Amino acid sequence: MKITMKALLVTALFTLTSVAQAENVIVVSSKSSVSSMTKDQVADIYLGNTKELPGGGQASPLLPTSGGVRAEFFDKVLGKNEAQAKAIWSRLVFSGKGSAPRDVADSAETLKMIAANPNCIGVIEKSAVNSSVKVVFTP
Repeated sequence: MKITMKALLVTALFTLTSVAQAENVIVVSSKSSVSSMTKDQVADIYLGNTKELPGGGQASPLLPTSGGVRAEFFDKVLGKNEAQAKAIWSRLVFSGKGSAPRDVADSAETLKMIAANPNCIGVIEKSAVNSSVKVVFTP
C-alpha cells in the first residue's frame, strides 16, 4: 500500500512540474521583417539597452503582469529575478533613458497589442501562437 501511494505521489509531482513549465516563446508581428533573435537581443530590448528591433523599428516590449510566463521569462531570458529587472527599469525611467515593458494581462492581450502595433515584441505561451505573429526566439 505504501509503495502504491509513493508511486502515485511521484507521478502527480512529475505531472504538475511539466504543466507548470509550459513552453513560452518570444513573438513579433507576422508583418515584421524580423525573422529570428538571439537571447541577448531579446534581453537588450527588455532591459533597455537597445530601443530598436533588429533591422530597425522602435521596439515596444510587452510582458504579462504576473504568472508563470513572466517568471520563466525573467529566469530564462533575462537571467534576473523580478526585483533586479524592476530596479533596472526604475533607473531607466528616473534617468529619462527608457521605460519598463508595457504590462499586459495575458497571451491573448499580447496578441491583440502586436496586431495593433507591428513594432511590439511579446512573450506568450507557445500554444497561443497564431498566424498574426511569428516566433523569433524560444528560451
